Amino acid sequence: MAALFDPVYISQEVQKSLPDGFVVRPLGADDYEKALELLTTVGALSKGQFMERYSYLKAHNHEYFTIVIEDSKKSKIAGAGTILVERKFVHNNGLVGHIEDIVTHKDYRGLNLGKLVIETLKYIGKMTGCYKMDCSDKNIPFYEKCGFKQKEYEMVLYIPENEGINAKL
Repeated sequence: MAALFDPVYISQEVQKSLPDGFVVRPLGADDYEKALELLTTVGALSKGQFMERYSYLKAHNHEYFTIVIEDSKKSKIAGAGTILVERKFVHNNGLVGHIEDIVTHKDYRGLNLGKLVIETLKYIGKMTGCYKMDCSDKNIPFYEKCGFKQKEYEMVLYIPENEGINAKL
């Protein structure tokens, strides 16, 4: 299986703290069927579309880090998340990690896998040199338990005519 990025970015501490039979790893090219079941708003994504995006992310794997926690015994993805590393001019050309798309399969809730997804992404942010990381304000109590502090509010503008179309970049 081709990993999205070098597994050296996966925290061995998190790996050791997983329940028996679980592994945290980079998203793989053959995760299409497993990942679609887990993600909530992917829409009608074909395998070709998945592979096109996967190839792009792999070509930019110094910026995109999507991880999964897999139940190896059942060959099922139990949790996932992404950190996008943005290059800034501020903070002496610093790096900011944007943590997104945190999800735990409903069958695996209560095992603290969401927290382990976050811990893995925080480790990746630290290893890549991010001076800060941010995340959505959708689940503030959860992120506070993971060490985040509420700082700002995000504003968003959705572009209706671009909803549901293929990305242009």
